Amino acid sequence: MSTSARKRLMRDFKWLQQDLRLASLTHHVIITLCYGMLLYLVWMTLLGMGTFKLTFQFMADYLNKPPIVRFISTMFHPNIYVDGSICLEILQNQQSPIYDVVAILTPIQSLLCDQNPNSQANSEVARLFSKNKHEYNRKVREIVKFSD
Repeated sequence: MSTSARKRLMRDFKWLQQDLRLASLTHHVIITLCYGMLLYLVWMTLLGMGTFKLTFQFMADYLNKPPIVRFISTMFHPNIYVDGSICLEILQNQQSPIYDVVAILTPIQSLLCDQNPNSQANSEVARLFSKNKHEYNRKVREIVKFSD
């Protein structure tokens, strides 16, 4: 990873932990840095819904390519693959050096509250979301309850 990318990540994480705007993004974010692999473990408590654990892996070409972001918490969501990968444009092909870590976390948070069954990552969950929201919501609450 280039020195500029490494400096940018350190700046982003420092800013993320200190900035007052963080309260509008999440209620709580904990970042654990694992040296060597450049793997950042992020815990997010979102809007009282529950605690969701994600990994961010920043590769050597970060700034030009998005990090690999996966939920390690069990998720039941139409836009999250079974392996925890997220179906989200900013993580696919819209990466730009202007996007900081908050610019990546914000649409992830939004996606959790605003599902998009037309951009399916999990067709079974998307089908349930479209046909029976009551049952979908029950399953989500059940999974969140057991993941805390």
